[in-house]
Amino acid sequence: MNYENFCTQILESDPKIRFATAYDEWAVRLGGGIRKGVSNLLSDHSENELVNLSVMDWKARKEMSKWLGKTIYTLAEYDKIKRFSFYLGDDNLLLVSTEKDADTNQIVDKVIKLYYKNQN
Repeated sequence: MNYENFCTQILESDPKIRFATAYDEWAVRLGGGIRKGVSNLLSDHSENELVNLSVMDWKARKEMSKWLGKTIYTLAEYDKIKRFSFYLGDDNLLLVSTEKDADTNQIVDKVIKLYYKNQN
C-alpha cells in the first residue's frame, strides 16, 4: 500500500481531519502528516512520545485479540481533539486526529472504506 497516498485521501475525505499518519510496529513513519494550514498542538518530542505510546498500546491489544478478536480502532477524546488509532493488519498503525466536533461514526466509516479501497 502507498501510505502517503492513503493518508492524503484520508485528509481530503473530511475537513475536520487534522492529521493522518501511518507507522510500522517500530514507530517508523510510513506516510502522512498534518493538514496544511493546521497548527500542530504537540511539539515534535511530544508527538514522538505519543506515537511510541500508541504503538505499545497497539502491541498490548494484539495480545488481547486471542480472546476478544482483532481491534479495529480505538478512540481517545480530549478537550481539544479526538484521536483515533486504526489497526492496519498485524504490522501497521494509522493515527488520525480530528476536530473535537467531528462525527465519530463518519470518520471511522470513511477511514475504513479508504483502507479497503487501497488494499486492492
